[in-house]
Amino acid sequence: MMNNVQEGVIQRSFLFVPGNRPERFNKALDSGADAIIIDLEDAVAAEEKAAARTALMQAAFTRPHVLVYVRINAVDTPWFADDLKVLRHAGIRGVFLPKAEHAEEIARVRAHTACCVIPIIETATGLCHAQEVARASGVERLAFGSMDFQLDLNCDGSDTALLYARSQLVVVSRWCGLLAPIDGVTLAMDDEARVAADARHARSLGMGGKLCIHPRQVGAVNMAWQPTPEEIIWARKVLAASDAAGTNVVAVDGVMIDRPILLKAQRIISRSQGIAGV
Repeated sequence: MMNNVQEGVIQRSFLFVPGNRPERFNKALDSGADAIIIDLEDAVAAEEKAAARTALMQAAFTRPHVLVYVRINAVDTPWFADDLKVLRHAGIRGVFLPKAEHAEEIARVRAHTACCVIPIIETATGLCHAQEVARASGVERLAFGSMDFQLDLNCDGSDTALLYARSQLVVVSRWCGLLAPIDGVTLAMDDEARVAADARHARSLGMGGKLCIHPRQVGAVNMAWQPTPEEIIWARKVLAASDAAGTNVVAVDGVMIDRPILLKAQRIISRSQGIAGV
């Protein structure tokens, strides 16, 4: 099982770029996103999928600080088998697998590549089988396909309607030892406040990053997963008090601080320095 925590890298923002628009690949790499996802699925019409695969195979990814993933088409589509061939590209870190519902689907991908797999949970069946999918060999983390999920459930897509699904993915990911899951997209491309609010909500539930559909969303998403100045001040105060007392149990501003709170403070400082925490 792969885990980027060991690499000390925080992956917050994952920017989609259409596979049939290779002129956008470098722009995406320079967007500030922690990772880009070359999309062979929803962003590419059926008649352009072959050209998108060719463009991907011919691309040179020269930004080593930005991870490159590919979203292939689902297992039950006529394009799945051909999509697996592009995973031989040396620059590809991993695979986003849409409509993931069973561990055997992960195995079919892994039979063709050593790349890690990020299953996208987009259906009620996928959510009910999330533990099985998360424990499949080669899975790095889970992603939430919130738009297709609300379509499958015929719900309104509000925070309340999707709370159970998001929380379930967070708990399953933690239980299976995966990185925190990636939240779905926000369709509002020009509403930075909305993107930021959605990202903060996802973070508050324990999710570890968010999918982006436009470079303008990247900054707000990255910022949402950075500790606020207030959090950093609090964390430093807690750690200083603990060091001064020589114990894990101290009082700070009239509040008792014990080991779990101390570990939280340490995590905040680590994340403020760009170091991934467990």
